[in-house]
This record gives sequence, C-alpha cells and structure tokens, in this order.
Amino acid sequence: MKKIIPFLIFVMLLSGCGKAETPPDIAATTLPVYDFTQALCQDTPLRVGRLITESVSCLHDYSLKVDQVKMAEAAQTLIISGAGLEEFMEDILDGSKTIDASQGINLLPGQEEDHHDHQDDDGHHHESDPHIWLSPENGRRMARNICRGLTEQYPQYADTFQRNLTPLLEELDALEAYGQQELENLSCRELITFHDGFSYFARAFDLEILAAVEEESGSEASAKELTGLITLVRSHGLPAVFVEKNGSPSAAGIIGAETGVKICTLDMAMAGDSYFDAMYRNIRTIKEAME
Repeated sequence: MKKIIPFLIFVMLLSGCGKAETPPDIAATTLPVYDFTQALCQDTPLRVGRLITESVSCLHDYSLKVDQVKMAEAAQTLIISGAGLEEFMEDILDGSKTIDASQGINLLPGQEEDHHDHQDDDGHHHESDPHIWLSPENGRRMARNICRGLTEQYPQYADTFQRNLTPLLEELDALEAYGQQELENLSCRELITFHDGFSYFARAFDLEILAAVEEESGSEASAKELTGLITLVRSHGLPAVFVEKNGSPSAAGIIGAETGVKICTLDMAMAGDSYFDAMYRNIRTIKEAME
C-alpha cells in the first residue's frame, strides 16, 4: 500500500501537467471588440478570448507574445478593430477567418506621429486615426459589422446574434445620450490631450481638440512645444489638460506647474475590465474638469 500511494500521486501530477487549456473559438484583439463579441455570443456555446489584456494605450510598437500568437492561430475566428490598429499582426492575419470591425466607418486623419495606413479602394495609402471605438456611433457600426461577420462564420446561431445585437446597440445609444446630456453645457469645450487618440470622442460630443501631443518615454515634448502649449492654455483660459492613464505625465505636469491648470486622466478604453465603464468615466472626468 505504501508503494501504491506515491505512484498514484505521481500519475495524478503527470496527468495534470499534460492538460492543455482549450483555445477559444473566437479571439478578439482589444477590449472594445472583445466586449462587443462577448455580448453577441451570449446564449451560444462559442467561447471568446481576448488577445491583448495588459494595460496599453497604443499599439504602434506592439509585438504579440508566443501565447497570443498561438491563440490567434488556433481560433476559428479572429475579430480585429481594424483601420490599421492591428498592423503589427499582418503576418498572421487570415482573411478567411478575420472579421474587421471598421468596415464602412469614415476615418479621421491621424496625427503626423501615427503610422497607421488606411488603404482606399484605389490602392493608395493614407494615414488615418484608428481609435474608432471612442465614438458610440462608430461602436454601433462595429457591433453590426461583428454581428454580420459572426453570422457568416456561424450561421447556425444567426438568430441569437441578431437577438443579442439589439440590447448592445441600445447600450451604445444610452452611452451616447448620456455623454451628450452631461457635456452639453460645459463652460469650455476645448481640450489639450497628451495622446492623439481622442478625436472621435471629441467629435461625438461636440468638443474641440486644440492640441494632441503624442508623448512616449524617450520622446517627451520639446521646450518649444511646451511653450506653445502653455500659451494655448493661457490664451484659451483652459481649466484642465488631459493625460492618458498609461502615458507619460511629464509635460502635463510642467504645464500644470506653470499655469495652475488641473491635470486629469482619460482612458483609451482599449484595455481594462469594461469598455463601457471606461467611456462613462471619460465623460464624467471631462464634465468635472470643464464645467
């Protein structure tokens, strides 16, 4: 008996080590497309995984880890935000199983620092802003695109996808209505942001981006840029400037020290626990800072 027990323990440990986690049926790249896809796949047996789970605000120089590549390759379907955001994945994208959520969305031009190219039907490449999910209107288009793509990939669940689309669109409608109401009577509608990704958000809620500074570690704003930003803050009477929660706060801190404006934090809603929570926080942050 004494000999049998260690042998059984060894067998149990060996079988546990060999057990591999089953890859998801669907892999979504970022939080917005993951949340939309999860909502659409409710009441189906389809399992949805998210590729990028760490806190990031920008994917310009992102590289997939080995386990992320394995998930993307093993998934039956890959959902991307599109508009050039996932250009770092072009080597593993499979057109036959990829759903691009950006189809049909009118893209805004990007800042000079962006390196996301959008290709028109004529084959020419144009720089464009890929942060489309920060507009609830674009969110609705993304949800419809994902729903249509899922229906093509899994026609047996078409009725369920369509049924789940309705409350998802209603949730995006409610988000848009909340933002328009809360930000309607701001005393100041002009923003300086230390990330160049909030143009769609500003357009959705009738705000104006005076300046968008793409500041990363090792490429902070120059003295000339800081002087210009301080002049903008003073000449427009801005009560606050906005940093992105994963970005560098150094330049904003200098501006705050020079002008006395508040330094507030916005969320790109690209990672974290909830796309909708991040969007509602952004609305409340701007209202509190600018009313």
